[in-house]
Amino acid sequence: MRSIWKGAISFGLVTIPVKLYSATEQKDVTFHQVHREDGGRIRYKRVCTQDGEEVPYSDIAKGYELASGEIVVLTDEDFEGLPLTTSRRIDVLQFTPAEQIDPIYFAKSYYLEPDAQGAKPYVLLRNALESSGQVAVVKVALRQRESLATLRVRDGVFVLETMLWPDEIRTPDFGFLEEDIEVRAQELKMAESLITTMESDFDPSEYHDTYREALQQVIEAKVAGKEVIPAREEEEAGPAVDLMAALRASVEAAKREREGEPAKPKKAAGKAASAGKDKDEEKAPAKRKTRKSA
Repeated sequence: MRSIWKGAISFGLVTIPVKLYSATEQKDVTFHQVHREDGGRIRYKRVCTQDGEEVPYSDIAKGYELASGEIVVLTDEDFEGLPLTTSRRIDVLQFTPAEQIDPIYFAKSYYLEPDAQGAKPYVLLRNALESSGQVAVVKVALRQRESLATLRVRDGVFVLETMLWPDEIRTPDFGFLEEDIEVRAQELKMAESLITTMESDFDPSEYHDTYREALQQVIEAKVAGKEVIPAREEEEAGPAVDLMAALRASVEAAKREREGEPAKPKKAAGKAASAGKDKDEEKAPAKRKTRKSA
């Protein structure tokens, strides 16, 4: 890995020089836009809409569009006076329990490696933070943007996770949150039973990107000059006959799968669902209403 930034963790009177690396990478298959006839690359020119002339990069500035359509042009001098720190410091602001930070705030993850002279204070802070069970809330300026971030320990290395600001998190505004949606006690119990049945330790190695793998096979087949057979479309599942019956069938299927038994055909499950519908409604206790979301 190649470092993309150098700076220091500032913790009280302690300064720990570090290098920053991207902790993640996208594995998407990348494409170029090309001419269908001869495969030539498609190029784009920077053209001014006012005079139609191509503009060199050195003459390009940043423009902010007003609601009226007018443009405010900002130059390099305008940005120089802004309060964006250039000290290349990761300033520790506080320590807090990790569970108090909603994951929706996290934006991007980076690894921090200590310089040779900073290895001892790095390990000291790492061990202390790991034993405390907390994360450090920090402030850092990266890529011309100041961000809140957290420092936590993963596999013996500090992970810096930049965060969105509170006003960048959208508030969910959906109509169903204001509705009185009735949930029967039996339905809730069955849903909880399904969750319990499917409960398992998370192992990320069990999952992989099937779309990317299939796309790569298509590309390899074209390279080898083979004929590509299109993938067959999966049949869409029909609507559930009854919520209670569907939950019960899901629980039973999950149990059979865990015990190594073959799953029953979908038709049998559908018949069982419809047959038990009236019986369930007779035995169902009084409905209760869910609380309205705040």
